[in-house]
Amino acid sequence: QVQLVESGGGLVQAGGSLRLSCAAAGRTFNAYAVGWFRQAPGKEREFVTALSDNGGPTYYADSVKGRFTISRDNARNTVHLQMNSLKPEDTAVYYCAATLARVSTTVTAYDYWGQGTQVTVSS
Repeated sequence: QVQLVESGGGLVQAGGSLRLSCAAAGRTFNAYAVGWFRQAPGKEREFVTALSDNGGPTYYADSVKGRFTISRDNARNTVHLQMNSLKPEDTAVYYCAATLARVSTTVTAYDYWGQGTQVTVSS
């Protein structure tokens, strides 16, 4: 089992950057594929990006490709999401997720979730 805690959210102007972090508690974190998802008010939770347990392959939603970068530091049990060129439509609660199964872009593939961190992008 693994527990996930996100941090780094906040309020930023359009065009700005934020770096989200996800700290994992668990001795075998390097065995998990990890992903970031987001949920805006009144909308379903949607895929943002995911990274396999061994550092690759990596997947990105078309809406964030070229702007967001996922990375992981297995030695520190941490996953990061670097978000650049932020847009108002990126406003959402961002969730970190993990699975022992193959890396996936679907919500239902992930067994472990953090509590989420709010990202608000002002125009």
